[in-house]
Amino acid sequence: MHMLDAHIQDASALVIDSNATSRSLMAAQLRELGVGTVRQATRVKDARIILEHKAYDIVLCDYHFDGSEMSGQDLLDELRREQLMPYSTVFIMVTGEATYAKVAEAAEAALDAYLIKPYTSASLAERLASARHRKRVLKDIFEAIEAQNFELAAGHCMKRFEARGQFWLYAARIGAELLLRLNRFDDAKALYDAIIEARTVPWARLGVARTQLASGNVVAAKRTLESLIGDTPDHADSYDVMGRVQMEQGEIGEALKTYRIATNLTPGCLLRQQRAGTLAFYVGERDEALKQLERTVINGLRSKLFDMFTLVLIALCRFDIKDGKGLKATHETLLRELEKAPKSTRLQRFSTVMQGLRLLYERRVADALQLVRSFGHELEQENFDLEAASLLVALWVRLSGQEIQLEEMNGVLTRIGLRYCTSKSSTEVLIAMAESNEVASAELRNCHARIFEIAETAMRHAMRGSARVGVELLIQQGGHTRNAKLIDMAGAVLKRHSEKIDDAEQLNEQIDELQKRYVLPQNGAALRRRSAGGLALRA
Repeated sequence: MHMLDAHIQDASALVIDSNATSRSLMAAQLRELGVGTVRQATRVKDARIILEHKAYDIVLCDYHFDGSEMSGQDLLDELRREQLMPYSTVFIMVTGEATYAKVAEAAEAALDAYLIKPYTSASLAERLASARHRKRVLKDIFEAIEAQNFELAAGHCMKRFEARGQFWLYAARIGAELLLRLNRFDDAKALYDAIIEARTVPWARLGVARTQLASGNVVAAKRTLESLIGDTPDHADSYDVMGRVQMEQGEIGEALKTYRIATNLTPGCLLRQQRAGTLAFYVGERDEALKQLERTVINGLRSKLFDMFTLVLIALCRFDIKDGKGLKATHETLLRELEKAPKSTRLQRFSTVMQGLRLLYERRVADALQLVRSFGHELEQENFDLEAASLLVALWVRLSGQEIQLEEMNGVLTRIGLRYCTSKSSTEVLIAMAESNEVASAELRNCHARIFEIAETAMRHAMRGSARVGVELLIQQGGHTRNAKLIDMAGAVLKRHSEKIDDAEQLNEQIDELQKRYVLPQNGAALRRRSAGGLALRA
């Protein structure tokens, strides 16, 4: 046995290939090089589940899989994008001549190495040794990331980049991602710009767009993305960010078109399927929505990337087409997941919605009304977010179709609208969940107008030299409506004009209290949904 390096016996490897002969050969070659533990997977979706739950030192993956919509590159992209695989893992792609160009291009970004079939054991050893050497050189960065000391990790990356040290481009990419996470948008953009100047690569230009979006410059982000997509129309990650930009602007229909393109480029990508299906639901394309969402259940229910919100949307679709059997089966699937996480408030709410739909389907309207009223009482809770509010709207609208008088519905919709109409995007989502109910849609639009009128009035006070009056208005209305936009705006106006306000510290304490109660719980919920694969719309 030729030992690749002193620590190779402690390493673990995963071989992913649908061909049994090829898979066995790769596993044997790794063992011959001294790799201590070698596991095998035959399908991409199985490999994704394995890698989500356990970190491997080495992944040797074939590019093409017969009968699968997902390639090895799609798997790598998804794991890296959603931060489900450590940077310290060596990922080597195995490819034929036909796909060499695509894999070689990807190697400039997140890929550690690639092998062209047929290859020798010596070639594998050379690539693996080189990749492991790079991991050792950048060990200080990876160790800081594992310890979640992102400031230290970013500092190591910047130092290597500025010195143009060994593997500086690779370190620069990691550093830019870390700076984005740390909300150091200007530093991240400067790093991406420097990378572009050194070598024009799509992922660096995409990084610029991401920093622009994260810092609130939506128009600039859209321009950058339009240019990038025009130059490299097959760069799927660009469509993810463009979809986010369009959602920020409340353009749900345009976002759906964007995610359709992304889904066609990477038909095996679970997240993109979920997002396309969710957006199709919002715009009323229910046949497409149901098809996409049910595919994600088949392909990814066991995945960490699967968002259980998908099951609720499927249940709504099944109710609307009067498929009681399908509705029941969907609820039972959710209940099995709830058994695994019985304390999950989010899953409990999903189950409540499905139970309400089943009661309505069985024509038990009085029981359904009681359940919806009980669900509505949760509106007072601080962790009741936009997602929950949208489902409450969906239930009330379906109740209103049962030929009963619901005078209280408008009052509930007003409370929802005043709290959750924080942007054009959130308002459009709520209106989408109101289906074609004109009364509900009109009330939500009215709430949106009221919130933005309050914001504009406060800004006028600030611009005319009465900043304190503007801040007080935002605090008072923010506390009354619990609207995150008004509360955040109060903080922003106070920060800008604090020198002219005598009791700025006392006002800031009031704003902090409102943010702790009504803003931070919403942001935390959105972040958890994003990490779980959800669309994570802002509250």
